[in-house]
Amino acid sequence: MSNTETRPAEMRCGGETEADRPAEVEILTARDVPLGGPRAMQVRRTLPQRARSLIGAWCFADHYGPDDVAGTGGMNVPPHPHTGLQTVSWLFSGEIEHRDSLGSHAYVRPGELNLMTGGHGIAHSEVSTPDTTILHGVQLWVALPDEHRGTEKDFQHYVPHPVTLNGGEARVFLGALAGDTSPVRTFTPLLGAELTVSPGARLVLDVDPAFEHGVLVDTGDVLVEDTPVERAALAYTAPGRTCLTLTNRGTAPARLILLGGPPFGEEIIMWWNFIGRSHDEIVQAREDWMKGSRFGEVRGYDGAPLPAPGLPNAPLKPRGRAR
Repeated sequence: MSNTETRPAEMRCGGETEADRPAEVEILTARDVPLGGPRAMQVRRTLPQRARSLIGAWCFADHYGPDDVAGTGGMNVPPHPHTGLQTVSWLFSGEIEHRDSLGSHAYVRPGELNLMTGGHGIAHSEVSTPDTTILHGVQLWVALPDEHRGTEKDFQHYVPHPVTLNGGEARVFLGALAGDTSPVRTFTPLLGAELTVSPGARLVLDVDPAFEHGVLVDTGDVLVEDTPVERAALAYTAPGRTCLTLTNRGTAPARLILLGGPPFGEEIIMWWNFIGRSHDEIVQAREDWMKGSRFGEVRGYDGAPLPAPGLPNAPLKPRGRAR
């Protein structure tokens, strides 16, 4: 998904030291963000924000729905650009048609991963299909490390099989968890999984102690360790844990998204749909998009590409994570 805000704020990210990391669970509350025009689709954004900008290389997390598309209009995002990142699309319900400048024409469906790499530059469109009645899912971005951020555009599709856990189920779409490993290629070690926790269950997961983790709650009355986490909020845990305990206090299954990775040791600038390292790099990416070079053409979308918003008056500067 594009960041289609008409007045996007600069999103700043960077590394931090072990001494800066909290020992306990940190709760990141979501903020509502409208995407698009007069029938804007509302999303709940937990990354980036002032308290924390990255979890591993995960740098952007939007949670949306369940939306009745008869009232909201669904998703219709015209061709738009990306640089320096990978987009991770994951649905709970509905269907989205994806087209990109690599020539990919695919569908995002519940339980199926679409991962697009926009290193040097890619463009794509996203449109919910006519048969979609309820649209519900997450859109995630992964920052590419400096040595790979100019890589060629790419697209991968993967359908993880469900893994039975003691107290729930996992679908591992990136990385490894509970004995299952995704074959999808990434440029830093990552973990991404949908978890279902049974009613009243306490789920204990073995995790990599080198990773920091984030647990995004979609549904359920959930504790991460002993900390309550409201729906649409994200619970952060620092590196050092060898296991992660998730408890569902409710009478219905809880659904979570688990993210993880080693702390990302680079400073980056996020603005609109671009990730770079300098103000000039962002300016050049915007100029290239507006003049129709570098990103390629998305064929098959009925409409004009999305214009880039104006840059802020102040220079964009890379910063470390907000404390």
